[in-house]
Amino acid sequence: MKVLAETEQVILVDEKDRQMGFMGKMEAHEKALLHRAFSIFIFNAEGEMLLQQRAYAKYHSGGLWTNACCSHPRPGESTVDAAHRRLAEEMGVRCNLQPLFTAQYRAAVSNGYIEDEVVHVFGGTYEGAVTPDPAEVADWKWISLATLIDDLDRHPEHYTIWFRHYLREHLAEIARWMERG
Repeated sequence: MKVLAETEQVILVDEKDRQMGFMGKMEAHEKALLHRAFSIFIFNAEGEMLLQQRAYAKYHSGGLWTNACCSHPRPGESTVDAAHRRLAEEMGVRCNLQPLFTAQYRAAVSNGYIEDEVVHVFGGTYEGAVTPDPAEVADWKWISLATLIDDLDRHPEHYTIWFRHYLREHLAEIARWMERG
């Protein structure tokens, strides 16, 4: 069952990721309230990273490139279960996921929204068909880390603010995952 962004609830948290309550996703982004989120990095056997270009109709950051999947767990749903659910819904990908790191950031995104999130970042490896939901994803590609870093340096405006944050602040953790993957 697909939940509309206008009615979807997020889990409000404190700086230590302790649950404080619930709020509508749109309202939490309008009021810039700290909430729980997750992001997923997927790599293939060649060491390439799966990127998605967010659908242009998304409520913020439409048309920008980002990691394979990102979203919010629902009230009563574990973060890892939510990550598996959304990865399948958005990208048509099912694979094992392992924790990579936890990040916290606050940033203005498009359309007047502010992201203030404690983000649990997962990594996985995948070989197989990628079948994204066109309502979520405009395009997708596999890319080497070197090519990605080069393009990010030349065109940061093509990438989401959170993806740029992860690559700036957590590149070592991402690279370690790629090496062991």
